[in-house]
Amino acid sequence: MRLKNTLGAVIGAVVAATSAHALAQGQGAVEVEVFAKQYYPDSRRNIESEGELYGAGASYFLTDDVSLGISHGEYHDLTSDDPVTVDGRYKNIKGSLTSLDAVYHFGEPGPGVRPYLSAGMAHQSIGQAERSGRDRSTFANVGAGVKVYFSENFFARAGVDGMHNIDQGNSEWMAGVGVGLNFGGGRQEVAQAEPEPVYEPVVEAEPIPETVRVELDVKFDFDKDVVREDSYDDIRNLAEFMQQFPQTTTVVEGHTDSIGTEAYNQDLSNRRARSVRNVLVDQYGISGNRVDSIGYGETRPVADNATEAGRAINRRVEAEVEAQVE
Repeated sequence: MRLKNTLGAVIGAVVAATSAHALAQGQGAVEVEVFAKQYYPDSRRNIESEGELYGAGASYFLTDDVSLGISHGEYHDLTSDDPVTVDGRYKNIKGSLTSLDAVYHFGEPGPGVRPYLSAGMAHQSIGQAERSGRDRSTFANVGAGVKVYFSENFFARAGVDGMHNIDQGNSEWMAGVGVGLNFGGGRQEVAQAEPEPVYEPVVEAEPIPETVRVELDVKFDFDKDVVREDSYDDIRNLAEFMQQFPQTTTVVEGHTDSIGTEAYNQDLSNRRARSVRNVLVDQYGISGNRVDSIGYGETRPVADNATEAGRAINRRVEAEVEAQVE
């Protein structure tokens, strides 16, 4: 594959994604990138140490943090270390590198800095300094670097890659930079309506009391137990109600969707319930003996776990508080 064809395919994918208004990060996202790397071959290969690899790649996010990608690059400005002709000329060496790598990203999706680690395999086809034909080798790759997301979708990357030649037993490395776009993911947050107090009058003998109840429904991101910033106002409303009625208590109930094992989801639901309880106690001053927490795992869905929208609704923590007023 020629480099210009690779770059053309990447640019076409970027234009198509932008026109479709499908830009987002998270699970299911696709990233496309163009890159330039400085190539440092093993000295035993009789190749000049100054050369570059230019190329492009695409990757798919299996989760919010893990992506699987393929890339292809062409070597430039490589020559033999020593003259290979009687008139002192150096041989111009051509070649290419195709890689398949899994990448783990640290931090949360969204604008900001995300360090990463990578591992995978590569196939190299490169000319030889002393004779004709190409040397074809299989490499084991490891890498590390950092991505800077200037927005949800546009990022720049810098990193280093270590490459071990499985066929020849030597090692090489590269350092490079790249820029790209991220689009098509499923990290869209479901907007939650502001909870409001529910007033349910109870008719009894004079004087007529009234039951007042506040309900809480906090949503969580996939496989996360961290309370989102957009949920703090809802939790504060419940805390203010409990401060107004100091005799009240509540049980915070955690739930998950059906992805994962039952044991893992049970633990995740417990952690989500404790996270909300900690906000009530530590940040809004509700006494710990007034708030209990419990997890129900995936056993109490309120929506269809067969759809992403349904699973997003099921990833929740619920609570309610009742008080009698006259």
